[in-house]
Amino acid sequence: MLLLDGISKTFHPGTVNEKKALSGLTLALKDGDFATVVGSNGAGKSTMFNAITGAFYVDEGRIILDGKDVTFQKEHIRSKAIGHLFQDPLLGTAPHMTIEENMALAYLRASTGKHQYLSRPSKKERERFREHLALLNMGLEDRMKQPVGVLSGGQRQALTLLMATMVTPKILLLDEHTAALDPATAEKVLKLTKEIVAERNITCLMVTHNMHQALELGNRTLMMDSGKIVFDVSGEERARLTVEDLLEKFRENAGKQLDNDRILLSGENQ
Repeated sequence: MLLLDGISKTFHPGTVNEKKALSGLTLALKDGDFATVVGSNGAGKSTMFNAITGAFYVDEGRIILDGKDVTFQKEHIRSKAIGHLFQDPLLGTAPHMTIEENMALAYLRASTGKHQYLSRPSKKERERFREHLALLNMGLEDRMKQPVGVLSGGQRQALTLLMATMVTPKILLLDEHTAALDPATAEKVLKLTKEIVAERNITCLMVTHNMHQALELGNRTLMMDSGKIVFDVSGEERARLTVEDLLEKFRENAGKQLDNDRILLSGENQ
């Protein structure tokens, strides 16, 4: 479903601020793969996501999505096939628009019609929005005319997840999408995530700072450092790994200790 073929990206080349963010990164995801991604600060996790979405063009390599080369495809074109959730619940929705209007935009964005942005959702589509909202068990189906800005962070993140998957994407990118939420809300959003991904068989990449989640969720675990993947594990080998094993694998493959404090704390506290 996704192939990153030796992609590289350097920001501000030739200046004192030069930063090699991606360095010959190669990754192949099969249809239905759910891979968790962990790594040290500045390892390139979010940069990899932004390369996939088309926020910038890579300097080298290719990006193939469902058999199509999208390396130089514009971001708004790719967005029809890519769902993307951020750590900040304020991103991904328009706060001054209603819940219904936000859902309509998400639905129409993924539409393939030539004049989709000039369309208005039909009564049938609005009923569909209501049915989707009811699945969240947050009462949002009765608040469709309210602006999104009045919702809590957890409600907004759940709504964003729903919007990103309402039309099943080819790939779903989750960039620490529960990290800014309180533990109870984070658990609820994570449960929704697992249910939606499993039900739709969505190919998924999820950045997490929680080492237990990295080993328990999905079917693959990736570790990144210095703009590339230094460890990729799945199957029985992954099932046998402990958090301590994972930290040791990082040290062996990256040649240094993992320096993300949130990751280390999550390993100690759970």
